[in-house]
Amino acid sequence: MHTQPRPADQAAEPELPDRTLRSEMLIVLALSLGASGVSALIDFIGSVTRPGALKDQAATLVGSYAPHRPWLDLAWQLFSIATALAPVALVAHLLGRERAGMRSIGFDLTRPRPDLARGALVAAGIGGTGLAFYLGARSAGFNLTVVPESLPDVWWKIPVLVLSAVQNAVLEEVIVVGYLLRRLDRLGWTPMAALAASAVLRGSYHLYQGIGGFVGNMAMGVVFVLLYRRWGRVGPLVAAHALIDTVAFVGYALLAGKVGWLPTG
Repeated sequence: MHTQPRPADQAAEPELPDRTLRSEMLIVLALSLGASGVSALIDFIGSVTRPGALKDQAATLVGSYAPHRPWLDLAWQLFSIATALAPVALVAHLLGRERAGMRSIGFDLTRPRPDLARGALVAAGIGGTGLAFYLGARSAGFNLTVVPESLPDVWWKIPVLVLSAVQNAVLEEVIVVGYLLRRLDRLGWTPMAALAASAVLRGSYHLYQGIGGFVGNMAMGVVFVLLYRRWGRVGPLVAAHALIDTVAFVGYALLAGKVGWLPTG
């Protein structure tokens, strides 16, 4: 009697051809940070062609969707955070289809303490350097004034800022480091070329902040790729990025207008 083979007995799924992988990668980027890069370029062109210096213009990162309507605003904030993570779910599906899963890029909970410890060290090193670079670039006229948040003073402000920081970290590190490098390696790119592509992509979607935002995030991208190559995990990078953004968002909320060295929009 003939029986259907069990999944474990079936032959391994054949590797996808390079053309399919390239198309898949372009679609993922077009639905996420690649599109953000194009949007940031258009935004930057608008800024440099607008009268006035760049430092006199503001780039707001987390703003209100429904001013003076806190519950509606909260609904929009949560919706925005959730839908921004849709490309990560797509990547998880694609990696799962090839029987690799998110564990193949080190995005799992198998090593939470080492990931968090490494992430904290990276955040401590990059955070202060990044702030100093931003202040210098703004003073030199290469950067807009970055306003990390402009939310109303409501009870959900800090939780939403933390969730936004985590969302940024997960989206960027999973796609720009883990997924992108895995695909470029599979397509035969050299490690240096893949590093350059990842770093330029990271810089591109920060261009709306100005040249300083582009260059500073490119440098961060180089460091993050080198660390990923060393550790083989995006977990520490997600932790580092989330900590950096949380300090930036919450710190601005607490210090804006109270210290002289922090520019405000």
